[in-house]
Amino acid sequence: MTLLFWAQFALPLVLIAWIGFAPPRSRFGFGIQLTGSAMTLWAMALLGVWLLPPWWAPYAFGLALAAAAGAGLRRIRPFASRLPATWGGWMVAGLFVALGAASAYGVAIALRSRTAPPVRAVALAFPLEPGVYLVVNGGSDINTNAHLMTLDASIPRLRDWRGQSYGVDIVKLGAFGLRARGVLPADPGAYRIHGARVLAPCAGQVVFAVDGLPDMQVPEVDRDHLAGNHVMLRCAGADVLLGHLRPGSVQVPAGATVAVGDWLGAAGNSGNTGEPHLHVHAQTPGPAGAALGGDPLPILFGGRFPVRGDRIVSP
Repeated sequence: MTLLFWAQFALPLVLIAWIGFAPPRSRFGFGIQLTGSAMTLWAMALLGVWLLPPWWAPYAFGLALAAAAGAGLRRIRPFASRLPATWGGWMVAGLFVALGAASAYGVAIALRSRTAPPVRAVALAFPLEPGVYLVVNGGSDINTNAHLMTLDASIPRLRDWRGQSYGVDIVKLGAFGLRARGVLPADPGAYRIHGARVLAPCAGQVVFAVDGLPDMQVPEVDRDHLAGNHVMLRCAGADVLLGHLRPGSVQVPAGATVAVGDWLGAAGNSGNTGEPHLHVHAQTPGPAGAALGGDPLPILFGGRFPVRGDRIVSP
């Protein structure tokens, strides 16, 4: 997390400063470097996990790049050559051509991830109390949704967990778009989502409910109980799991019938979490002995397929 934090700060600032204070001397080189830098920031905005820096940082970086481009353009002599005059200039241009091409591919992947998989989707109500939330994992590509790794048939141990493959991870945002007090505080209570009420996203029956597992200190994880404390609902033939709940918060027993909006528990940091968040996924019922091994189903919140970086306002 700390490395990611610095990378998401450092690379944009380097690109912005380079074009603003040391721009290429040729108009061709300037255009190539500006295009490559802009494409890189766009790819980072779509593919990155923007927890810290917060979600609005890519917009700030974009505005800063535009301002730096204006300053850099004024530094180019009026009669500057069209093409680079040195091998160094050509090498820098080549670097930004490669960077721009790789970033364009990343943008294409991120945009493609916004299309739901061609299987039955499960329409759900948003499962959290009023507030502003950010999708950290979501979408139909592994570059925006790490849960898709469980669809890798070459790894047998993942078969029992494939039901979560189109899962969504959600954090809550507070002042200035921040999800916690500090960069990576160890106390789960320092995170905005910790303790937020989790509500039934569909009407159905509780298949099972697990409670009593401890909240983990960040960034420790419990790999023996991946879903942590959780509730599984069966709604119109689909099983919907809400996981990583706070210990002692689960409000419903197995067999209970729930309506949309009923209180199920509170968000916590139990299980394989990394930091407090709510995990939600839908699947077909799993086989005997592998409750999370059903076929994964994409979910929709209010008719919208949630993808990494989406902000959701719960009224």
